[in-house]
Amino acid sequence: MSLVERALKKLQESSRERASVVPAAVNRPAPAPAGTPPPPPANRIVMPQHAPVSVDRNALRAAGLLPPEHQERQVADQFRQIKRPLIANATGRGAKKVANGHLIMTASALPNEGKTFTSINLALSLAMEKDITVLLVDADVAKRHLSKIFGVEKEAGLLDALKDDALDLESLVIPTDIPGLSLLPAGTRTDIATELLSSAHMETTVARLGASSPNRIVLLDSPPLLLTSESRALASVVGQVVVVVCAGRTPQQAVIDAVGHVPSDKILGFILNQCDVQASEGYYYGDGYYGESKD
Repeated sequence: MSLVERALKKLQESSRERASVVPAAVNRPAPAPAGTPPPPPANRIVMPQHAPVSVDRNALRAAGLLPPEHQERQVADQFRQIKRPLIANATGRGAKKVANGHLIMTASALPNEGKTFTSINLALSLAMEKDITVLLVDADVAKRHLSKIFGVEKEAGLLDALKDDALDLESLVIPTDIPGLSLLPAGTRTDIATELLSSAHMETTVARLGASSPNRIVLLDSPPLLLTSESRALASVVGQVVVVVCAGRTPQQAVIDAVGHVPSDKILGFILNQCDVQASEGYYYGDGYYGESKD
């Protein structure tokens, strides 16, 4: 048994306790629901409509961000298993609905553990649902890997919305040629990214993204939990956190320390990357090929 597996085993009991502490649904008294983000300014700045981004599966596969064709079905089945509890928590179908469960953050303890591979494949799997749409948000604003992969690194996005409340948030969302999948780029670089992501406006911005469509799941690709304060700020505004752990590579203490940065009221799950394991209660596991060590 690897160090990572032992770490996950030790964390299993505490993770079950976290999962059992499901926040109560947000009260919504009329006329203004409690916790509802304030309406955007009357004079909104609407960005020009974007043409759909073409998702080149062959290019993603060549970059190690999709599985090879001979393992595509196997990995697709794995992500079907991974998404089911996430959807249940988000929608209340088959489980108690979690407060902000439709806001999901993918993270890792350290870089190069397969987080971006996981975010992309999880988003593609979620988009296959008939009654769900998914918005993939590049919240790793320092690395902005997702924005580069999809060719939208020069487009306005999350940071622009945080800097200027007058921007129409939905006009920054970019559709793709995959039904049910859209993107929000990282946006224009700024020296105050940490402050913006840690601000109260971040909470209202993410809430607006989730509230704009009743069937939307917002999937935020986060920086590593142990390297930046941005990821810890993001963890405070979502309902579910998925931590990617690379088997045989991620130090046990790093996993434990990373979990310590996730608020105790969040639903916490794990994806054990590049390892053959059986699914255990309270954890989300994938096995087999998960691409090269891309993040």
